[in-house]
Amino acid sequence: MSKVITSREENYSQWYNDIVKKAGLADHSAVRGCMVIKPLGYAIWENMKAELDKAFKDTGHVNAYFPLFIPKSFLSKEAQHVEGFAKECAVVTHHRLMNDPNGNGVVVDPSAKLEEELIVRPTSETIIWNTYKDWIQSYRDLPLLINQWANVVRWEMRTRPFLRTAEFLWQEGHTAHATKEEAIKEAELIHEIYTRFLEDTVGIPIIKGAKTPHERFAGAEETFTVEALMQDGKALQAGTSHFLGQNFAKAFDVKYLTDANKEEYVWATSWGVTTRMVGAMVMVHSDDEGLVIPPKLAPTQVIIVPIPKPKDELMVHAKKIAEELKQLGIRCKIDDDTKKRPGFKFAEHEMKGTPIRIGIGQRDLDKGVAEVARRDTKEKMSIPLNNLGTEIQKLLSEIQTNLFNRSKTFRDDRITQVDTFDEFKETLENKGGFISAHWDGSVETEMKVKELTKATIRCIPLNNQKERGKCVLSGKPSEQRVLFAKAY
Repeated sequence: MSKVITSREENYSQWYNDIVKKAGLADHSAVRGCMVIKPLGYAIWENMKAELDKAFKDTGHVNAYFPLFIPKSFLSKEAQHVEGFAKECAVVTHHRLMNDPNGNGVVVDPSAKLEEELIVRPTSETIIWNTYKDWIQSYRDLPLLINQWANVVRWEMRTRPFLRTAEFLWQEGHTAHATKEEAIKEAELIHEIYTRFLEDTVGIPIIKGAKTPHERFAGAEETFTVEALMQDGKALQAGTSHFLGQNFAKAFDVKYLTDANKEEYVWATSWGVTTRMVGAMVMVHSDDEGLVIPPKLAPTQVIIVPIPKPKDELMVHAKKIAEELKQLGIRCKIDDDTKKRPGFKFAEHEMKGTPIRIGIGQRDLDKGVAEVARRDTKEKMSIPLNNLGTEIQKLLSEIQTNLFNRSKTFRDDRITQVDTFDEFKETLENKGGFISAHWDGSVETEMKVKELTKATIRCIPLNNQKERGKCVLSGKPSEQRVLFAKAY
């Protein structure tokens, strides 16, 4: 089955598209720029969602839901915000269809024009802060820690499943605080939650940093980012957490009465990760044989395949193994399809990225063992049936750790420090990855580097050491290095 996948070396972009399609993660839809998320892809997203939702709730956040539609006038209230999203907005202008008088199906009823156009949400700051105006009266109402799981629309013309689509799924947190310090602490807390989730659950090593003023979220005073590196040497922004200052509070007149009976504007944050994480998981871990899913995210962690076919006696033992694994909290299934040969099943589950495959035949039973195969290393081993559950638990943990360590080694090998623009261009062209270089802090230099190389400043690393030097392009003084890369 791997023959249907283009190799990474031959065409990385096509390799990614092949895996998304052949592994059954997503499909194209009749709506240009939108995708259909298939059961396997959605199950992975559900596992991501469950893990993050627990982390949010463990830190005091609660879920709510706000309207899909935003009055156009709301977006006009925060100048930077509307400028940042104006070119991506889908606009609803009418509320009714009618039969075409000429008999050509249906047309928009011209008499059903809305008094005010509605924007299909590209993000929810404006509708939420208009609501918070009614929810927040005094310091007793703070902090307000709200998250919502939703879909949003950003009218992208160049799309790729999971990585960039006109409609996508995400979570967006929106919090209100009494002080600037509390709001910054909240943004940093979520930044850390994203870091732990991506590294511990998705198995993706990330770099924590802050965006440059030019790259910040529209309307934010600070944007914290988690940046990951894909196997083709391009970076991907995996999640962001924004300190919004008082910009939205002032735009929507959200004030609170302090315990000293004084009116103050509240301080805000917003933060989110999207179904883009599924695409990141594919690009970081998968290989030329298909999808690779970290065990913590795998909808099915272990697949049991009776050999040669699921006959009665084999099925009894397969069910016994499955029950033992389930009692240990392991997600497992039996492939009892009688129409497919074992070899086809092996290739199919390899393509779909199932972390562990257990093959069980009569010879194995006679020896009291099961044949176990790891998806990450392709290693096969025989494990005694009387110790199978414990060993499978260990293997799942080993696979999770191995995938992270393998990706971290790859990432670390592709962080290159350069001091001249010639070195910068040569590294970008021949090695890729993150380039650590001095920057003079100006937007002009930032944009010129992008124009000349298509590389952008991915972040200012939070663990940066102050280091005086000269900007890699302008030669002007610089106080620290930043990370550049080509990116998705």
